[in-house]
Amino acid sequence: FAAEVGHGERIAAITARSMRGELDFSQALKERIAILRGCSTEALYKVRDDMQPMPGARAAVQTMRRAGARVMLVSGGFRIFTAHARAMLGFDEDRGNELEIADGRLTGRVVEPILGRDTKLETLKAEATKLGLPMEATMAVGDGANDLAMIQAAGLGVAFQAKPITAAAARAR
Repeated sequence: FAAEVGHGERIAAITARSMRGELDFSQALKERIAILRGCSTEALYKVRDDMQPMPGARAAVQTMRRAGARVMLVSGGFRIFTAHARAMLGFDEDRGNELEIADGRLTGRVVEPILGRDTKLETLKAEATKLGLPMEATMAVGDGANDLAMIQAAGLGVAFQAKPITAAAARAR
């Protein structure tokens, strides 16, 4: 989306530093969205509508569900994209951050609370408890520093196309 509205490089640099664990996720998210203040939501919806799943993503989600797993998408990204991915791929549930929008434009703010590292871990634990599963029977997949706690707490924590800090800490890649 940032590239569509002319802020790609600037936002990508902040994102990369956050994914490597060099910046606090919440602060980095707020900085990135502040740059987009005033941007029309039209480009946002265009990017959403053009989203294509990674090869194998749909099969992976459907295979897990057929095996009886509850499959959730919990992202530090935005709900506009996670809801679309849920519908395309068949996740049971999705969670993501909400962009504040007024009059068809981004306000430059994210609706609090911000979903990040702690929320991902809390969600994994809450779902395990709700389903009566020990943590050893859970699986978590992620790529960035804000996924580390969740990946390390899961019975099977997988670093998928991960940044070096995440790949080094995960038991599976």
